[in-house]
Amino acid sequence: MKIAIQGIKGSFHHLVALNYFGPTVDVIECITFQEIIDKLNQKEVERGVMALENSIAGSILPNYALIDDYDMHVIGEFNFSIDHNLMCYENQTLEDIKEVHSHPMALLQCKEFFNDYDRISLVEATDTAKVAQLISKEKLKGIAAIGSKEAAKTYNLNVLSESIQTINNNVTRFVILKNNLEPFGKKSYNKASLKFILDHQRGSLAAVLNVLSDCLLNLTKIQSLPVIKTPGKYAFFVDVKFKKTDFFQKAVSILKIMALEFKIIGQYLEHKN
Repeated sequence: MKIAIQGIKGSFHHLVALNYFGPTVDVIECITFQEIIDKLNQKEVERGVMALENSIAGSILPNYALIDDYDMHVIGEFNFSIDHNLMCYENQTLEDIKEVHSHPMALLQCKEFFNDYDRISLVEATDTAKVAQLISKEKLKGIAAIGSKEAAKTYNLNVLSESIQTINNNVTRFVILKNNLEPFGKKSYNKASLKFILDHQRGSLAAVLNVLSDCLLNLTKIQSLPVIKTPGKYAFFVDVKFKKTDFFQKAVSILKIMALEFKIIGQYLEHKN
């Protein structure tokens, strides 16, 4: 099975793919999240791995939009503990570092660490591991990367400081995607991701939340995004857990009537840490 990830060997997406699918999986590296979607649509890969939210930096809103716009199906999730490490080329100390290059989400998760180092400039990059690879290949000095210890080991870099994330319990939720043309199938599930758009009326969202509660669904996530070209109207993305699929199916039948637009984005088993 070919699995598309954002990033390269040593990236957190790569580590999630290995943990979820096993060490022998064929990982296809992508520069952007859009490229993951494109490869799924072009059937160059069977599955995709995409980060969706982080316990420090919050939701990755563009990825919600990508999944929705291209009607991707979420078939699984994986909560991965993110441990950020500051790494550089050999024979350097923290005092030698003038710039730190990394993915914007990684920089956000480590922002407080750099409050004591005003002289260091933070530079956004496309991928954590890609920066580590470049530093190693070009033997760059004065520039450091943020990434996993696996990335430091893979690209033979020196770890200057370990676990520099703002909060030690730093978890990113990744989702497993498949093409929308492939049906969900009949696998067991106890969690679902939904999208709905409601009338812009007082109490419309509250009514939906009451339905979820009445059907014994546990709301674990709610996220809103503006509806393009319709100012003032929002699409709601929710994750729900349940003990019986009958409860879920009952809620779905009601929400289809209540919502202006409704779709099931994913059905899958909850990942427990």
